[in-house]
Amino acid sequence: MTALDWDKAFAMEQAADDAELLEELLEIFKDSFKTDVGLIEQGINEKDALKISAAAHSIKGAAASLGIQGINDVALGIEMDSRSGGLDVAAEKLPHLQELMAELLAM
Repeated sequence: MTALDWDKAFAMEQAADDAELLEELLEIFKDSFKTDVGLIEQGINEKDALKISAAAHSIKGAAASLGIQGINDVALGIEMDSRSGGLDVAAEKLPHLQELMAELLAM
């Protein structure tokens, strides 16, 4: 299983060393994550690889910008699996993605 692997120093650097700004960015990430996970679930139910791929790509980019490597890695896997037709494999990775987000929120 992929670890969360959050580089908090990188995240603070991205937020110009402003803790309040980082909290705001994390809140935005949390909200967009919920939306994107909903789209992934919808895409899985509809067998819509493009929808899954686009939502996973969104999560991947946001996680990378905040230095959250574990979420980035799992989202990348979901994106790549959906693009190559592995919708079942992508669906199997979704719970781990959600677990990593829960771990981040518990910090």
